[in-house]
Amino acid sequence: MFNSLSDRLTATFKNLRGKGRLSEADVDATIREIRRALLDADVALPVVRAFTGRIRERALSEEVSGALNPGQQVVKIVNDELVGILGGQTRRLNFAKRPPTVIMLAGLQGAGKTTLAGKLAHWLKSEGHRPMLVAADLQRPNAVNQLQIVGERAGAVVYAPEPGNGVGDPIQVATDSIEVAKSKLHDVVIVDTAGRLGIDEELMQQAADIRTAVKPDEVLFVIDAMIGQDAVKTAEAFLHGVDFTGVVLSKLDGDSRGGAALSVAEVTGKPIMFASTGESMKDFEQFHPDRMADRILDMGDIMTLIEQAEKNFDEKETEKLKKKVESGEDFDLNDFLTQMAGLKKMGSMKKMLGMMPGMSQYKEQLANFDEREVDRVEAIVRSMTPQERSNPKILNGSRRARIAKGAGTTVTAVNQLMERFTQAQKMMRSMTRGGGGMPGMPGGGGMPQMPGMGGMPGAAGGKKKKPAGKKKGRKGGQSGNPAKRAQEAQALADKKAGKTQDQVGSAFGGVDLGKDEEFDPANLPKGFGGIFPGGKK
Repeated sequence: MFNSLSDRLTATFKNLRGKGRLSEADVDATIREIRRALLDADVALPVVRAFTGRIRERALSEEVSGALNPGQQVVKIVNDELVGILGGQTRRLNFAKRPPTVIMLAGLQGAGKTTLAGKLAHWLKSEGHRPMLVAADLQRPNAVNQLQIVGERAGAVVYAPEPGNGVGDPIQVATDSIEVAKSKLHDVVIVDTAGRLGIDEELMQQAADIRTAVKPDEVLFVIDAMIGQDAVKTAEAFLHGVDFTGVVLSKLDGDSRGGAALSVAEVTGKPIMFASTGESMKDFEQFHPDRMADRILDMGDIMTLIEQAEKNFDEKETEKLKKKVESGEDFDLNDFLTQMAGLKKMGSMKKMLGMMPGMSQYKEQLANFDEREVDRVEAIVRSMTPQERSNPKILNGSRRARIAKGAGTTVTAVNQLMERFTQAQKMMRSMTRGGGGMPGMPGGGGMPQMPGMGGMPGAAGGKKKKPAGKKKGRKGGQSGNPAKRAQEAQALADKKAGKTQDQVGSAFGGVDLGKDEEFDPANLPKGFGGIFPGGKK
């Protein structure tokens, strides 16, 4: 959604790097580019003016002029202001003191209310609630039937006493649903209301009447994130007619410019609470303004990635693997299958990789990544016997040929997988010496080598730099500087001892941690022990 905006802003900030001092002309040029990027992203003009005005004022203040790195300070200011226009702080649902909590959905037809009702119910179930969906859209053809199908996919009960298609009183249905929820011990009621192709008095009056009748604890305005400038006009009309308490962005995974997300919260003063990011029921997340701002500025979203891992990785299996590694046992292909099961539960691999910092430079590789490659890798491992998975060293040529035939692939693919697996074993061994990384998860700042994504810098299977030739006048290619020569000797000794952390591997390939970014799970906050072996409990 924000790819274009992110690229434009990242390119703009590159011009500020390395400058010891920013002149007014530098600031004006930066503001001009930011303004153009926002307008191109369909952000509302009043929002753009207010946003760039605040940035310019802060960029010309002592806050920047006295900074050691003015360029980075400007980036921080832009990040702060982005968080501001996206709502400032994360807004969570207000639950009723006496259940059921009533959540009413409102919005235009086609915004995705019915599908989002199912996603919200699925999310609430994962949080330990018992939601009930209410079919109060009795005008759109087959709206009731669609909600029943969505509810079945979400695993939620649907209250639909009327057939719809113009038959029934939506206000009465919404009112009766509260008593039904109480009798069946549902603690959350989600009311799906009717939409229209455009804003009209009939729609607003019906929505207002339902709100008056059920007295909802939350009224969520569902808006299509791809409608651009019209988002502001639509949001203001619904705010006046229904007085919603929060916003939900649907279709945030689209390829449009995403100005709605950057306009609605600023114009209406109401927070964005949730975002729908795909077709699956799992593609729904709580909206965090600070994390979204980081994504827009290509700083990644590691916290969301970790939260997803916490939900989907089996804590007992992770603890079991941790003890196995600490005891000196080798990570085997059975452990690899366990990791892969957790990764698949987390959803799209593209989406996970997109949450890593600095991923804009790998946009083309991400776009070309085939999600089915993960299934092909799993097929190779499952084509092995239990003995082969436990002891991969016995995989000779004939065994690999049999495995390739069983998985419907080539021996080359089996060999490549085993090379990556060898890297994973080395990584797990290094963790026992104080290094680390999450099994099956990228653990550093570089681009991991995924199946089908060759040619990545810093990744297995990528283009390797040619070794530098030995320079004349140096014995064995050593430096002529005594201090540097001692440093090289120490690095060589560390490498022989297996202490290098420049390249660690996951089950899917190498991750480049960089020279100054060695990952230590012991430095993570408390609570990460179940995710990162070596992390704090």
